Amino acid sequence: MAERRLLFALAHPDDESFGYGGVIARYVAEGVDVYLICSTNGDAGTVAEEFLDGYDSVAALRLAELDCAAAKLGLKQVFKLGYKDSGMMHSETSRDPACSWQAPPEEMARRVVEVIRQVRPQVIVTFNAYGGYGHPDHIAIQRATALAFSLAGDPAYITPGLEPYQPQKLYHSSIPTLMLRLAIARLRLAGKDPRRVGRNADIDLVAILDHVEPTTTLVKIGDYLKDWDAASACHASQLGGGFVRLPLFVRRLFAARQAFTRVHPPPARPRVDEHDLFAGVTLDAPQQVLHGREQS
Repeated sequence: MAERRLLFALAHPDDESFGYGGVIARYVAEGVDVYLICSTNGDAGTVAEEFLDGYDSVAALRLAELDCAAAKLGLKQVFKLGYKDSGMMHSETSRDPACSWQAPPEEMARRVVEVIRQVRPQVIVTFNAYGGYGHPDHIAIQRATALAFSLAGDPAYITPGLEPYQPQKLYHSSIPTLMLRLAIARLRLAGKDPRRVGRNADIDLVAILDHVEPTTTLVKIGDYLKDWDAASACHASQLGGGFVRLPLFVRRLFAARQAFTRVHPPPARPRVDEHDLFAGVTLDAPQQVLHGREQS
């Protein structure tokens, strides 16, 4: 194990690339062991027929795309929890007993605890309490991760073969409000409803803005935008290779930092006070973990 270890607890095959590809690439390049929990198989995603050639299901395709992105980003290990994709809130798929939204929260939290105790990350990143844009799968894994963060270091919480381990920092991803406000204003000027946007008109930009949390951490990622794009391109079925992007020099000027909200330890004031997810982290000696037991 590397001295620094970082765990992303996310929901879908593509969340790691579309949302976090730049920051993952940065920390991997710095020698950090970066791990990923992907809670669902992505089977409710909208996929054009031509992408399914050679795959027996949407889930198989999207998990293969995740494997591609994981290799591009250099992830140390991906933990696939295997829940079905819930789709958007109140959809038929969100009522499926096998989807993550319907999973008992304690069950999902236990599975996250098991991953934490296995890989022993000092830092964990997940979505905010609204799941970024209100997606039930995002909300489910965020709740499970928050609970797991508090349970992982508790000796009374038993996971056979795995010793307690308490991560030091927990982050939520944050959203730049300026761009969001501009998008809402532009839609209103065009006579469009900012509460009904996206491919299926099921994303509410106003609700996203209402649930934004204060940014405490800005991480520079300008040198890793090409790596971010390469990982995103793996998710071709979700338009990963088809986004219209600004030129790299423009993105390096205006989109070269990724924002996060530090949940634990909480900030003294709601302001940016750090530029590294590992700021203030106490590092332990490199270790190997085999079958849940530490070996120096």
